[in-house]
Amino acid sequence: MLTPLLTVLPVFALIFAGWLAGRLRALGPQATSELNRFVVWLALPALLFEIVAKAHSSELWRPGFLAVLVLGTMGTFALTIALNRRHGLADATIDGLNAAYANSGYMGFPIMAVVLGAAGRPLTLISVLVTVCVLFATGIVLIEAAGQKAASPGRLVLKVARRVLSNPLVAAPLAASLFPISGLGVPAPLDSFLTMLGGAASPCALVALGLFLAAERSAAPAPRGRISALIALKLIAQPIVTWLLAAKVFALSPVETHAAVILAALPTGTGPFMLAEFYGREAEVTARVVLVSTILSLATITGTLWWAL
Repeated sequence: MLTPLLTVLPVFALIFAGWLAGRLRALGPQATSELNRFVVWLALPALLFEIVAKAHSSELWRPGFLAVLVLGTMGTFALTIALNRRHGLADATIDGLNAAYANSGYMGFPIMAVVLGAAGRPLTLISVLVTVCVLFATGIVLIEAAGQKAASPGRLVLKVARRVLSNPLVAAPLAASLFPISGLGVPAPLDSFLTMLGGAASPCALVALGLFLAAERSAAPAPRGRISALIALKLIAQPIVTWLLAAKVFALSPVETHAAVILAALPTGTGPFMLAEFYGREAEVTARVVLVSTILSLATITGTLWWAL
């Protein structure tokens, strides 16, 4: 089936473009960090704002489907943190994101459009919102908490809350929620601005990933066991847990069950890599998980689509 291959080809092309630019020194050594800062502070907040502002509650109110995605995603996230707690809370949180952060925004929409047509868009949008507004926000809270010290739990909570709410990746969707709550539409000039700026998020993140992979580093071997475990959790464990929840616990319809499993089977997106770079955490494992899980997902997504169809 060509659908997964055709969907991920632009992903590999953008990563390769960044890698080639790094090898040819067309972009300097600071380009990775600067591109990531652009994505975190401008492009991705604009994309999240646009997604949330244009969401319609009537399309998204699917409590069973939402529960399956939240439990499957956050369960995988929590399990991974527990298994990797020895690395410290911040790095264990990045690992949790590596194992649970599906690339539903970039790959989910085109694949679901082929499988379900227009009916797949609201289901994919729910997956995107769960990933960025629940999983991603929780990851930011934990990383911030790991880096803060206070004399009392109360002061710690206040410091973390202030840091989290000032993070553009959290502030943007919170501000955008005023539109669906109030029923107001997004003004045309603002819509155009968000579309143009948000459209740069995925390409810049993937180019930054390629630049990171091209950078010269020490010859220390990558922890292959850790990388393999994270990829197995993402591509195998999360889809299986999601299927059990959808089919056995919540008894979703076949369409919603197939959609939930396909979305859970997507590879790791660039969100964990952006956070690792932004917070100065170790990003080598994350970069390899994103790249290798995307390659292996050609097989796992094809198998999932064969099962679903």
